[in-house]
Amino acid sequence: MRRLVLILLAAGLVPVPGAAAVLDTATVSFPGVNCLFDADCTVTVQDTSAHFTLPAASGEAFLQSRTWPPGETGTPGAGLTAYLYRLDLRQPAGLTALPCVTSMKIEAGSIASLDYDGDSAPEQIFIGTTGGLGSIGPSSVEKSGTQVTFHFQPPVCAGSSPGTGESSYFFGFASQHAPHDVTATLASSLGGTLTVAARSPKLLWIPWPPPWWSWLIPAALLIAWLGTGYFSRRKFNSLDAGRH
Repeated sequence: MRRLVLILLAAGLVPVPGAAAVLDTATVSFPGVNCLFDADCTVTVQDTSAHFTLPAASGEAFLQSRTWPPGETGTPGAGLTAYLYRLDLRQPAGLTALPCVTSMKIEAGSIASLDYDGDSAPEQIFIGTTGGLGSIGPSSVEKSGTQVTFHFQPPVCAGSSPGTGESSYFFGFASQHAPHDVTATLASSLGGTLTVAARSPKLLWIPWPPPWWSWLIPAALLIAWLGTGYFSRRKFNSLDAGRH
């Protein structure tokens, strides 16, 4: 049974739980980071914004999702789509307390590694601290399975009056997969979570139940394994009979 499970694992038909991993981050500047994806260092962005209301606050905040076209041939990011996010809490005003966003979780699937800051070491996450909006970036980022969580310490907070709140920097990653609509989960400093619309890479889709032909590979591996055992036993029996 153990060998059969290993065969199915090799064929990719048994899911393997993902362990949480800390992702490497790099601080970058705009428009400098554009050059990783475009030879002219110019990109045409596509933005969407999802508005939400924080607990104990008046006024709307929003999560901005931004995507860039796939990187041009010949650039480090060739074929990769950049996904950027920004939390904007500048307009909400706290009524009885100053609510903040302490983390953002989003389903992202595979994330590419690039040398974003030119230190010859690849990173998975980039944070635009120069040349763009914002004043707070993720303090740490972790990935568990397909879920990526951006932690903010200090958090991104609303203000005491409209227009005095905070905005995060643009932060994000690159992926070989095209964008689609998802929901992001925001954790509030006052407790509870909010779900807002966002954009992220499509996941690798595996149909279930799988089509009949998908069993050919594990079936062939199983037959090969059984055949190896059968011929090994025959060889052993022949040698044993020869001794007698």
